[in-house]
Amino acid sequence: MPIEITMPKFGLTMHEGTLQRYFKAPGEAVKAGEPLYEVETEKVLQVVESPASGTVAAWLHEEGATVECGGLVAVIAEAGEDAGAMAARYGTGAAVRGAGAPAPAPRPAAAAEGAAGAGAGLAPAGEGRRAVSPVARKLAAELGVELARVTGSGPGGRVTREDVERAAAVQRVAAAPAVAAKPQPQSVPMRGMRKTIAARMHQSLRESAQLTITSEADVTAATELRARMTREFDFTYTDMLIHAVGRALVRHPRMNARMTEEAIVMAPGVHVGMAVALDEGLIVPVIRDADKKSLREIAPVTKELGERARSGKLKLEDVSGGTFTITNLGTWGVDAFTPILNLGETGILGVGRIVEKPAVYRGEIAKRSMLTLSLTFDHRAIDGAPAAAFLQTVIDIFNYGDR
Repeated sequence: MPIEITMPKFGLTMHEGTLQRYFKAPGEAVKAGEPLYEVETEKVLQVVESPASGTVAAWLHEEGATVECGGLVAVIAEAGEDAGAMAARYGTGAAVRGAGAPAPAPRPAAAAEGAAGAGAGLAPAGEGRRAVSPVARKLAAELGVELARVTGSGPGGRVTREDVERAAAVQRVAAAPAVAAKPQPQSVPMRGMRKTIAARMHQSLRESAQLTITSEADVTAATELRARMTREFDFTYTDMLIHAVGRALVRHPRMNARMTEEAIVMAPGVHVGMAVALDEGLIVPVIRDADKKSLREIAPVTKELGERARSGKLKLEDVSGGTFTITNLGTWGVDAFTPILNLGETGILGVGRIVEKPAVYRGEIAKRSMLTLSLTFDHRAIDGAPAAAFLQTVIDIFNYGDR
């Protein structure tokens, strides 16, 4: 009997996934446990393995399509079953790629190519079926770019997102004289990670009572400590803050809690999330058991997670289970800001830049290193005074270690 492959639900908040890549072609054999396809969730890319051995009879969607959790993705024929007949049985839409299906006919060649497209991202039409990345295919549909006229710069002439964007820019330039008298507003489709971030941030503000307190801290001792210790191993101020926050959460467990309808539930572990900025949005990998790790142990973990986040290689477990979040905008010259709670958590610490300025130190004016920290917390779970006490504990440990 046919084995129906559906879109899995990788987390409680996942409602749909985007099919990024198929590892098996229709008619190709697959073994149980082999990678079958890759799906982009709201957080990371996940590889879905085949649940059984057999022959891929049909893919029910093109690469790049978005499918709701539980929706049918593919059909596998077991040994002895007719994969072609099974593909025909399930193949009710044009998007279906089934075993034994004829290859798509090549597109007719265009009579001529406009001068505006020459050498600027457009290629002659009529190249037939070409290698196109799923993201590029989806973007081309949104921007109205004809893929047959796009020159691919990827391996083997594969059309990439950048190729589509260049072709779209050429089209806009070519059309500029016609619309110069009436400029049209540009729009960016809400999709993927951006769509998820928008929904989560709005939900967070709607479902919690958020309050932000700020403190300008003298962190000269921390800067001097880092200057001494970086001779032994490499680490960042963010690593130092994760170390400090992990230990402060043990002393202030209410900040390491989650709200339910009937109780404030203190988390059994301390797992600190570290916000990482990406071109398409923001992702928060989690440093687990941060309270039990030394600074020397935290540093390589954050470095690895940051690199994997920027290369798109994080796994779902890397971004799940956080109990508190740190977000650092000091690198971009920001002094202070109001961070929004990561949905379900009680606190998030916003970190600004460290600035040398005159300050009163031991009764005299001296040059000191100053840092503004912004703590947003859920006022339903904790009040201002204990939240301020937590922030002061973080500053003390950041400067002088866990005493």
